[in-house]
Amino acid sequence: MSDNVVMTAMNYDSDRPPASNPVKIMDLSLRDGHQCLFATRGRTEDMIPVAELLDEVGFWALETWGGATFDTMHRFLNEDPWERLRTLKRYAKKTPFSMLLRAQNLVGYRNYADDVAVAFVDRAAENGMDIFRTFDALNDYRNFETVVKQIKKSGKHFQGCMCYTLTEPRLGGEVYNLDYYIGKAKELVDMGADSICIKDMAGMSAPYDIYAMVKALKAVVTIPIHLHSHFTSGMAPMTQLKAIEAGIDIVDTCMTPYAYRSSHPAVEPLVMSLLGTNRDTGFDIRKLAEINEILERDVMPKYKHLLDDSKVSIIDINVLLHQTPGGMLSNLVNQLREMDSLHRINDVYKELPRVRRDLGQIPLVTPTSQIVGVQTVNNVLHDTPDERYKMITGQVKDLCYGLYGKTAVPIDTEVQKKALKGYPRGETPITCRPAEVLEPELEKAKAEIGDLAVDMDDLLIYTQFPVTGKKFLEWKYGRSEVPASVKPITMEFVKKQDALVKKALAGELVERKSETPAKSERVRTFNVFLDNEYFSVEVDPTGESPVISAPRMVAAPASAPAAAPKAAPVAAAPPPAAPEAHGTRMLAPMPGMIIKYLKNVGDAVTKGEAVLVLEAMKMENALVAPCDGVVKGIKFKSGDTVAKGAVLCVIE
Repeated sequence: MSDNVVMTAMNYDSDRPPASNPVKIMDLSLRDGHQCLFATRGRTEDMIPVAELLDEVGFWALETWGGATFDTMHRFLNEDPWERLRTLKRYAKKTPFSMLLRAQNLVGYRNYADDVAVAFVDRAAENGMDIFRTFDALNDYRNFETVVKQIKKSGKHFQGCMCYTLTEPRLGGEVYNLDYYIGKAKELVDMGADSICIKDMAGMSAPYDIYAMVKALKAVVTIPIHLHSHFTSGMAPMTQLKAIEAGIDIVDTCMTPYAYRSSHPAVEPLVMSLLGTNRDTGFDIRKLAEINEILERDVMPKYKHLLDDSKVSIIDINVLLHQTPGGMLSNLVNQLREMDSLHRINDVYKELPRVRRDLGQIPLVTPTSQIVGVQTVNNVLHDTPDERYKMITGQVKDLCYGLYGKTAVPIDTEVQKKALKGYPRGETPITCRPAEVLEPELEKAKAEIGDLAVDMDDLLIYTQFPVTGKKFLEWKYGRSEVPASVKPITMEFVKKQDALVKKALAGELVERKSETPAKSERVRTFNVFLDNEYFSVEVDPTGESPVISAPRMVAAPASAPAAAPKAAPVAAAPPPAAPEAHGTRMLAPMPGMIIKYLKNVGDAVTKGEAVLVLEAMKMENALVAPCDGVVKGIKFKSGDTVAKGAVLCVIE
């Protein structure tokens, strides 16, 4: 037993005297928990039933905001992110709120100008945020400067993060070793951090490595140390316990329904483990059980369809083999699946460390995990033996220019040179603080969005997410119809779905007829494919042979139209071709969203010139003309979602 953990008299009472050195706990259920398990799809209405109860537990803080919530809420849930913050604050009035702030990235995927960063932190503080957990994907603390000044000016808590990453299976090596993290901690103290977070976003921190790190940190800094570790590899609960033995001040957990898998350790086992010690949390486990019951009964059924059930195991050792965080791994799998290339996943695993090394051994955390992941997929699917990096994302170009900051080791010079060829800002990388080369953005954004943004909160949504943000503001103010895909589902709907599945499994979906008619000579056999299932189905027409036309997604008519007499069956027509034009068709190489066309109909282009920007997995890809010619036949617009192979335009 460590000197930091001392056995005391066992006391199970809910009002037991406080321990001499209780471990403080931050709950992540309302942010990182559902971000990890349900792709951040948790809705505010499903947080309200437990917000007051969570407020009574005694948590050090509740993480309620930041990370991917801002993006996902306006894009997929038709919810105003600012309103969630204000609403939850009305229900949880005692416990401080914490958010995850991506430093100069804020809650987006690139570094924003200083005027945007200042305004965002100011509005977050005004809307109810108390603790700003601030990290930079490259651990380049120059990206902290602007936001930290505003956090301090707002009188709020600045928690500085060290993104925990490795280049070897365990802590050590030439780059990410103990000395590296001790140096980063001292930098944070010098910046005025109120606490330091060891941010292990992939669950790679091993118990004894963190024990040694916490011991070393405690010897050189006096501010509280906070451990954030995902469960992904299965090590996090053991790592937490060793961190507590080493003297850690605060740890992160989730309520059980939101815990484990790629999320975080559960709070309840930790509470029970620390009873009878000087580090007892003081929490009432009965109160926690009450919250869990509400979540299991009234909330989780709405989201179980989003759970990844592709594996039985709740841990994923891939993170130990490939250092791929759980969220990044699921993104890679989804991207490959959408491109009919899931069979290339092992090639992606092999290419990933190579791309990471080429790009300066950067930590794999948003947005750098997406930057490395998407570029890896591009390399696997588009490179040839004699040419690598054939399709380079806009974000990789920005990284090579220096717009994200300084990498741990230098970027490969050949990759950097190729990425910066024709780069709009110039082909020589910068070495200054990235935001110093960024022009102010708010006034320009205000002129673009006009009266659709009624206040600064609206303007900040649009500034960070111009395409999806504008679409959300149109929904918010009734300028366009809200699609069904972003509306919430109800428990009644879930129950109906469950009943339907139960019937299907029992073979009761089709009413059985008492008499089976004899088959005629016109019986035909069809192969039917449903998801990954295959069925052979016999069909016996009861009337004249119908004309088979192209399938269309339409509502069923009240009665079937009369069949064309004596018409012979014909093959199904292909889906309507996109642009009626002669020339070279420019196809979408992957599914994604059109950000903008850089060329209009009638514009002349030369081979290799950028024609449009396609967003895939939140990364932007500039698609170039395959030949010289004139742009014709554009059928899409900004904000449209396109499938792989869609004809984006024709060049003739």
